[in-house]
Amino acid sequence: MANYKKKASFLFTVQDMLSLYNYYRVDQHACLAYPTLLPLLEDYTPMSDAKATVPCEKRQVEQPNGATAVLVLSDGTVFWGCGVGLENDVVGEVCFNTSMTGYQEIITDPSYAGQIITFTFPHVGNVGTNLSDLERDTPAAAGIIVRSDISPPSNYRATEDFSVWLENVGLTGITGVDTRNLTRRIRKFGAANGIISFSSRKDFDIDRLRLRANQHPSLSGKDLASVVSPKELTEWSIGTWTFGSKVTGDGFNHAVQKDYHIVAIDYGAKRNILRNLAQLGAKVTIVPSNMDADTILKLRPDGVFLSNGPGDPAATGEYAVQIIKGLLDSNTPIFGICLGHQLLSLALGAKTEKMKNGHRGGNHPVKQIETGKIEITSQNHGFVISENTLPSSTTITHRSLFDGSIEGFKISEKNVFSVQYHPEASPGPTESDYLFRHFLKIIKEARSSNNA
Repeated sequence: MANYKKKASFLFTVQDMLSLYNYYRVDQHACLAYPTLLPLLEDYTPMSDAKATVPCEKRQVEQPNGATAVLVLSDGTVFWGCGVGLENDVVGEVCFNTSMTGYQEIITDPSYAGQIITFTFPHVGNVGTNLSDLERDTPAAAGIIVRSDISPPSNYRATEDFSVWLENVGLTGITGVDTRNLTRRIRKFGAANGIISFSSRKDFDIDRLRLRANQHPSLSGKDLASVVSPKELTEWSIGTWTFGSKVTGDGFNHAVQKDYHIVAIDYGAKRNILRNLAQLGAKVTIVPSNMDADTILKLRPDGVFLSNGPGDPAATGEYAVQIIKGLLDSNTPIFGICLGHQLLSLALGAKTEKMKNGHRGGNHPVKQIETGKIEITSQNHGFVISENTLPSSTTITHRSLFDGSIEGFKISEKNVFSVQYHPEASPGPTESDYLFRHFLKIIKEARSSNNA
């Protein structure tokens, strides 16, 4: 634990010390689980990196020697660094992810459409890239921000250098950025638009870049699900990955389909969600986000899954809510994740709101209300359900220990449930994958009840 310089005279309780440890060593969101600690944190500064803990103001506009890229935020904050990937200008909402692994999965997660990802883990790219760790074939993120330079890969699964892969897939990034400082700024002031400019000519117009960042539309009001959703119906049969698996050459299992049919509405679904559904032994049919309820029901699903996805749920809800309402009226079992969870709440009459800086990472503690069990979860969302708008027919099942926000709810009478976090991980802990088996359980129970 870092040494702390006292600015005021008081004694720590054991709980305060543990909270402070979690704040700096696990994830700084953790302090929000202990509201009494917040005033104390204002009076303490880590001695090991005092400069980096001060929320950044305007950084130097003068271009350092050797800088081939710059990050300019909409408020004029400037970070210089070295470009990586494709030489280009990219603009989007700057967010941060606290995961220590899985950068390929993160970058290709469709939920990151329209966003520039700041990796809080300083060293990204050290295990290279491969074709197995992809949630989509192409990146969804607008760009990436990294602390350290990209190094050659050191992993038996690597097939390509990370920097080469970035260029081949057309993604632009910047390295050498003080990501701790940037992250603290986002945490204090909220997510802001930013632009990465990468030019080997080293020719940058900071004022023009700032204007572009300012003029870029917010994610609020944007329906990005329709952009990343497939246009046609497809089938999915690949199961989860197993280390050393000889079933397939890439380690993924070929799922054996049984007598259950799950229709997945794809708002930007991660492949590992589909793998987990297929691993249940169910036939999985993927449909576009705008397929109407009658057409979906004609497929005779035993259950319907509502996927994750990008953008503002209220904007996607303009067409998705009516579809979900039709599915609810059919009494078909429904399971939602992330955007699917939010859209389900909208269909029930609730509202959603944009978060200050969102939840993104693989170390987010979530409490099961009924059992008291704590799950360490993978999360990626910038919007959340407004709690006081949920109808009385719902029961909250999970809560975030970071900020108390809703992480899950259910409608028992209708065999409907959803979670805000990602039980499929990829990356992150897999201790929440029981939710997929729970979905299959209610599907079986619903079928038995219908056949009785």
